[in-house]
Amino acid sequence: MEARGQKSDAPVTIPGGILSQKSNREHDNTHLRQIGKKPLLKRNFGILSIFGFSCTLLGTWEGLLGTFTGPLANGGSGGTVYAFIFGWIGTAAIFVVLSELTSMAPTAGGQYHWAAMLAPIKFQKFLSYITGWWAILGWQTALASSAFLTGTMIQGAATLGNTLYNSLPWQGTTIVWATLLCALVVNMAGGKLLPRIETVLLVVHILGFFGIMIPLAYMSDHKSKEEVFLQFLNSGGFNTQGLSWFVGMTSCAFGFAGGDAAVHMSEEVENASYVIPRALMFSVLVNGCLGFGMLIAVLFCVGDLEDALHSRTGYPFMEIFYEATNSLSGSLAMCSIILVIYCCSLMGLLAAASRQLWSFPEIRAFRAGIGGISAILALINIGSSVALEDVVSMAVSGLYLSYLMVLVLLLWRRMKGDIYRHDDSEDGIINVPGAKLVWGTFHCPGIWGTAINAFAILYIVIVVFFSFWPAKMHPNVEEMNWSVLGIGGV
Repeated sequence: MEARGQKSDAPVTIPGGILSQKSNREHDNTHLRQIGKKPLLKRNFGILSIFGFSCTLLGTWEGLLGTFTGPLANGGSGGTVYAFIFGWIGTAAIFVVLSELTSMAPTAGGQYHWAAMLAPIKFQKFLSYITGWWAILGWQTALASSAFLTGTMIQGAATLGNTLYNSLPWQGTTIVWATLLCALVVNMAGGKLLPRIETVLLVVHILGFFGIMIPLAYMSDHKSKEEVFLQFLNSGGFNTQGLSWFVGMTSCAFGFAGGDAAVHMSEEVENASYVIPRALMFSVLVNGCLGFGMLIAVLFCVGDLEDALHSRTGYPFMEIFYEATNSLSGSLAMCSIILVIYCCSLMGLLAAASRQLWSFPEIRAFRAGIGGISAILALINIGSSVALEDVVSMAVSGLYLSYLMVLVLLLWRRMKGDIYRHDDSEDGIINVPGAKLVWGTFHCPGIWGTAINAFAILYIVIVVFFSFWPAKMHPNVEEMNWSVLGIGGV
């Protein structure tokens, strides 16, 4: 009976091209049937392409530069460094638990399936339903937020290159539409186009890091280590520096958000129960190192912090690039690397968001619908850019709330000892609502698994709570963070 349990979860290692691929797919399809799913999608993603997909969607160093204002304004240089470290550790803990769950049940549904799988029978439908909507809301707003950042970054680069350019909100909205259309075309093309793009984008993600950091560190004047690690800022007027730090810290959480992207591609990945947990862990390791390296480089090279925060481009990193290189063409070239990665990342975001929604109601062909909703949300920018920035907060709270639900349920099951190491069920059906729960090939056993699970829950509670806070004390109606209303309303 032990051999049977091992066989159901272990990756196939038969050598030899077509035979190996066929065996892997049969193993994946068997695993899907065990958890009550029908194999419907082609498995076009391999380990390299799904690692590229996960790594570039997480895109920590690019996301950090795009949302640099939050931690700098409410934390300063020192606060930003420690917020990043806290976010990296917290995200790593989340990824460990998500990897365990993916290894148990690698489905496109992800969180909503896991909630039903782990919840008490009388609460399964309700908790699964709520979790599914949190995930849908999180992914939809994450796509809209990233498209908004991409469009306004392009406007910022145009402003940097031409002082006569008058950046208008409606122009930003049309640029957002153009980037979404490009992402939609690639996703509708299907086949192996997206996996190939993700593999290439992984190379750009890594080489682009060095393409920016090397000239930035070489050409700029450097600050002292005291200014970088011990300088704190409270631009929001909060009562304490600690409270200000927690509010600013949520921007770092956004830079690490979207860790479950590869999970929603599970039904298109060979050896999904083995490959995806490894891809998740490698992606948080690589992105954490790249993000921390870029953060330290930027903080040592930033000139006047106030000038950077109030850059006419709207993005501090563009001002930092220009001051460091003292070259307009050089700074624009560095900005273009980030813009290319942001534009291409939208393709993966749309894919992950559409798979997640596709699986939730068992209704097919949602790519156009997901893109259309994001296009409608982009209209908000015409009336108020601050209102659209609240969508960023909704992306953080929606995604992290979906993580919170399944992590709490898993900790409860873990402490009760309800999850077994091997499958000895008579019908072979495991990890579905009401069936036996069995650990997959990726598992952190004993007290370490429990401690990591509990810490991840604590981290998520902190992130979600402060994601609802405004950027400053005593905000007016326009400055208020209305994301809690959006979450509650949905």
